[in-house]
Amino acid sequence: MRADARRNRELIVTTAADLFVERGPEVSMEEIARAAGVGVGTLYRHFPDRRALVEAISVDALQRLLDYGRAVSEQDVSGWEALRLIVRRCTELPLALATSVTGGSALPGRAELPGLVQAVNAELEWAAARAQREGTLRRDIPAREVIALISVAVCRPGARIDDPLVRVVFDGLRATGA
Repeated sequence: MRADARRNRELIVTTAADLFVERGPEVSMEEIARAAGVGVGTLYRHFPDRRALVEAISVDALQRLLDYGRAVSEQDVSGWEALRLIVRRCTELPLALATSVTGGSALPGRAELPGLVQAVNAELEWAAARAQREGTLRRDIPAREVIALISVAVCRPGARIDDPLVRVVFDGLRATGA
């Protein structure tokens, strides 16, 4: 792919993700093209339909989250802090977009999506298990279930690190006396 075409594609994905998060899934493809500063034809050359664009946004968001999670795992922070940092990043990304735009149906076609989800969950499980070993995260809930619970809180439209649901989930996961 030519450099200008790659830049346009990345700009469309970034712009669309921001618009979907800001205004919801009803944003039109024409509005996305206009906000990205490209023609509608350019948008449709890269993404023949909304589903293809949503898949690209999902892959991009998961890859950014995975990269961030790996960077956090290399830092000298506690397991609880690592988990908190990764969850904060989750709330900054359009992780709920695929569900909100497609009405909950599975996204076919992008083979990398399941692998990315698995890799992101592995990073989160690493942080949760570390926090459990340190005694800052409840030990009576397996790390995999901790991640499932956190996903419910952060992979929804409008999730923020300081919203009541995320706060209640984190408060409930914190080990007594930690």
